[in-house]
Amino acid sequence: MPDTRHAYSAAVKNLLDLFGQLPGIGSRSAERIVFHILKGDRGEAAKLADAILAVKDQVRHCSVCFHLTENDPCDICGNPQRDHGVICVVEQPKDVYQIETSGAYTGVYHVLLGRLAPLDGIGAEALTIDALGRRVEEKDGDGKPLVREVILATNPTIDGDATALLIQERLVGSGVMLTRLARGLPPGAQIEHSNRAILHDALTGRVKM
Repeated sequence: MPDTRHAYSAAVKNLLDLFGQLPGIGSRSAERIVFHILKGDRGEAAKLADAILAVKDQVRHCSVCFHLTENDPCDICGNPQRDHGVICVVEQPKDVYQIETSGAYTGVYHVLLGRLAPLDGIGAEALTIDALGRRVEEKDGDGKPLVREVILATNPTIDGDATALLIQERLVGSGVMLTRLARGLPPGAQIEHSNRAILHDALTGRVKM
């Protein structure tokens, strides 16, 4: 396909390039977005720009679970109705959103902010595994553990399984029950692309490791 960007002004070309760098957006999608912005009024463009800046300025990681939030702790960690004795460990914040849609989980979360990927130079030090270990070690006023179960909900891929194994080794001797999502999730699948029924079955059918 010929490159037609030379036919655009510098400002349009720059916006096309920026949108084209976003994941899942090709040159055709970038063109549609840019022309939609050009057809709208300045106020709509300003609202889009303000929303992007607000996300960057106001959203941060929860100091407890590392989920994305505007409040610290996040709404899930700060909710007394959630079961704080069960922690579901996921790779990315988007996995939290997906699991929440299943309606099958009422505990809290811990976001690793990635997964082991030696070929990409991502080791254990880049993840929040140590912070998870500290959460599991917390005790109540009577010296009893606050956490009774950790659900390893990393993606069922080679890297995700390796990450789950590392966490399992890290928590050996902690006394906490470790479970893994049932293989309602097919190998190689991504949690963010799974539908509600698959996630519901995976959560309710989880097994002890």
